[in-house]
Amino acid sequence: MVVAMALTMACISAAPAGASLPPDFDVTRDIWPTAVEAASCRPEDRVETGLQGEVPIGDRDSRRSMLGYNCNIDLVGQYQGPGAGWTSASYKNCVYIGSTFPHTDGVQVLDVSDPAHPRPTAMLSEPAMVNGTWESLKVNPTRGLLAGTGVPFVFGLGYISIYDIATDCAHPRLLNEGRGSLPGVRIPMLTHEGAFSPDGNTYWASGQIWASALDVSDPADPAVIWSAPAGFASHGMDFTPDGETMFMSTAQGLNILDTSAVQHRAAPGITMHQLLPSRGYKHWRDGLISQHSIYVTYAGVPHVFNVDEFGSGGVKLFEAADLADLRLRSTIKLAINLPEHLDNWAASASSSGAFGYESHYCSVDRRQDPQALACGWAQSGIRVFDVRDPDNVREIAYYNPPAQTGKNEALLTFPWVFDGPSWQ
Repeated sequence: MVVAMALTMACISAAPAGASLPPDFDVTRDIWPTAVEAASCRPEDRVETGLQGEVPIGDRDSRRSMLGYNCNIDLVGQYQGPGAGWTSASYKNCVYIGSTFPHTDGVQVLDVSDPAHPRPTAMLSEPAMVNGTWESLKVNPTRGLLAGTGVPFVFGLGYISIYDIATDCAHPRLLNEGRGSLPGVRIPMLTHEGAFSPDGNTYWASGQIWASALDVSDPADPAVIWSAPAGFASHGMDFTPDGETMFMSTAQGLNILDTSAVQHRAAPGITMHQLLPSRGYKHWRDGLISQHSIYVTYAGVPHVFNVDEFGSGGVKLFEAADLADLRLRSTIKLAINLPEHLDNWAASASSSGAFGYESHYCSVDRRQDPQALACGWAQSGIRVFDVRDPDNVREIAYYNPPAQTGKNEALLTFPWVFDGPSWQ
């Protein structure tokens, strides 16, 4: 499902306020104790009735949740179709809806030039798209490329399709018609998630315990140029702008890896299998299964956002001036993520699938001096934060769409159909 929304930007004009780093806080052992300041909503908004981020059990039982919740965000238009997978991608006026195996015909392409009326324009049906794209469907805007790998059940093996979207984003053109796209003609790689290098010449695929780098400088002929372990439960990743440093999210932290040998093709013509040199790491107790990272700068100083997928770890922001010693600046959590509200969490979210009120995927409005961070927060919906001050983050908006109870047969691509009886 794609939802077009309008955010009332006046809500970001006030000076930010929030909780700073607690005294003597140790990220390796301590649990972040506070939630960000809740958004101040408009009188006409349909605001949350429980804790920040919560859809209370009473609202689910009474069907109040079927009205949804919003604060400083208005619905402009939507396309639901058969639902959407774990992550989707966008480029200019086009959206590419992630797929989920086995009930999918592939990746749907939408033209959202008119946000009030999103229009389906194509269906990408290569094996990688039909097998489910999980968290691998990514765009490189520099080269105008779209790529995704086939991940039917947590892991996938060997399928990748790469498309030209610069020419006509509403009608992607398959570039690798042979290896990776033909049924049975796989590339030797394990996949779950993926990302392009900043220059778009390398596509990195992670498969939980293994990672691979594909040379896609010629997207018609992708080839593995590096393949080795990159950390236990290696997941999402981001890079410094030069592509020489990777921030790899792992089971409970970040591995910071030197990718310069891959970036500069140190061993042309062969596949490298050596471990990437470490430039640092940071592990923590607060949260579980780090999902992905976002490299940004504040006043020219490197920082990294990292999102935890489970364990109510929320989103952590580290200063990364010294890669060997990342310094925690703040953690973004909602009230429902705090330990003292675990009973509320379990009572209202545990019957609606494996994912409760967890952060999952985020994006920033800009990488240099970002102002806003928008995150998909599973059953808490979309949350938007003012991140201008790294030490004082506050929430400025949210949109939690109406519950979709009783639509399992219609929303076959929606992951929660497989996790629980309904999405309430």
